Amino acid sequence: MRYVEEFRSQDLALKLARTIKRECDPDRQYNLMEFCGGHTHAIFRFGVQDLLPENLRFVHGPGCPVCVLPIGRIDNAIHLATEHGVILCTYGDMMRVPASGRKSLLKVKAEGGDVRMVYSTLDALKIARENPHREVVFFAIGFETTTPPTAVAIKQAQAEGLKNFSVFCNHVLTPAAIQNILESPEVREMGPVTIDGFFGPSHVSSIIGSRPYEFFSEEFQKPVVIAGFEPLDVMQSALMLIRQINEGRHEVENEYTRVVSREGNLKAQALVAEVMELRRSFEWRGLGLVPYSALQINSAYETFDAEKRFEIPAIQASDVKGCECPRILRGVKKPTDCQLFGTVCTPENPMGSCMVSSEGACAAYWSYGRFRH
Repeated sequence: MRYVEEFRSQDLALKLARTIKRECDPDRQYNLMEFCGGHTHAIFRFGVQDLLPENLRFVHGPGCPVCVLPIGRIDNAIHLATEHGVILCTYGDMMRVPASGRKSLLKVKAEGGDVRMVYSTLDALKIARENPHREVVFFAIGFETTTPPTAVAIKQAQAEGLKNFSVFCNHVLTPAAIQNILESPEVREMGPVTIDGFFGPSHVSSIIGSRPYEFFSEEFQKPVVIAGFEPLDVMQSALMLIRQINEGRHEVENEYTRVVSREGNLKAQALVAEVMELRRSFEWRGLGLVPYSALQINSAYETFDAEKRFEIPAIQASDVKGCECPRILRGVKKPTDCQLFGTVCTPENPMGSCMVSSEGACAAYWSYGRFRH
């Protein structure tokens, strides 16, 4: 592993910028989607876009699990905390995401609900041990990166005989979402904003490897480059995508070789496969119902499934009127296209998940100052 500073070298960035400009065909537009919010924030934090030619455009995609979780599932978590009186444990970003009626888990906590922020699944297990007479539910969210720790917690709870611990599972799968974006009629008909290539997510790919992207790269004839999170990673990956587009290739390439392999983390994959199984469909904010795009706890571990332990109603909820989060998540619009951005919607008073999440596109546009006006 090299030092971080080597991936932030100004001299190398300028050399890469000159190479990219030289290899971009001035008569065509390049639209590259970064699926992961970590890439979006790297682009804005380090001013990557300012170094690149005008005909190369970054299209911001789903961003992070917080951004794509539908309001109805947050309403479900609130229902668990208020109606069933459980100790609800969750990661910090989820606390402030607006649910129906401008509720949030943070407001529920302020009103007396026992909602606790945790840093890991092991924290939730500790709370369950310390409160043997209370039901403890871990509100699990995340792409493939955070799924193995949830599986570890379930196996540990079983080994310890923790009967008061369960998981409200909301883990989702990246490849299915990318395929859904490419199949979306709205994306297909975007005209000049048609997506030409994808930056494959970094941390997700460290778990699943690069192999799962090969199907839709071939099926939709779109190049994919697995990219690291540092500015030079993003620029090198952009150059690799440009070369594929210019040559008419549509392959899966791996720029992030220091972390990602083709096979991924086989031990983590086996652990998840032991504890979880595919859902037939799952709702994503901005994408709607996406078949086989999420996981649920399988029958062997169903005693730890909060959806089996508690009565949780199916809730359909709409986004705040005027909020463009759903279209931003599909790459159809930019945060600055939203009439709420920077007016009533700010990080202190978020209207949608794209502003709440630390990896959301709206938060990136706001955090680095250029679009605050």
